[in-house]
Amino acid sequence: MPPADYHYTECGLDNVYLINGFDYVDAPAGRQVKIKDIDGLHIVIGRTLINQKENLTGKEIRFLRQEMLMSQATLAKLLQVSEQAIHRWEKNKTGVSKPAEMLIRLLYREHINEKVTSGLRVRLEKLADIEDSIDGSKMTLQKSAKHDWQLAAA
Repeated sequence: MPPADYHYTECGLDNVYLINGFDYVDAPAGRQVKIKDIDGLHIVIGRTLINQKENLTGKEIRFLRQEMLMSQATLAKLLQVSEQAIHRWEKNKTGVSKPAEMLIRLLYREHINEKVTSGLRVRLEKLADIEDSIDGSKMTLQKSAKHDWQLAAA
């Protein structure tokens, strides 16, 4: 007789249990679990994480980042931190700052198409590109074809 619930550790989190929405199937490699609507399940897990009041754990940050199909390098660039910082957060070696944690939550909310942050990721990418192009001593500007000022390409 199968257990009443399933400890779903495959998502990378230790505290997710499924009451239903899964079946046990016999496969050549032995008995396996088949989860119904895994994409929907992951959205609910992610939404629960971003709406909780507690600080995100390293595993939760990794889950959200992976659900957004984002590398550590990409997330680091968007948050203006080092790739090593993301690695250390995900391994619980250092804590994540509140502003960075809030941006991760907002990025995920945008990822699942909740209209709260419309275009946040695009704006962060533009800011990161601007930061990369400023050498600290010189800011080069130009007029665009639309006659507005913008930072000149490096």
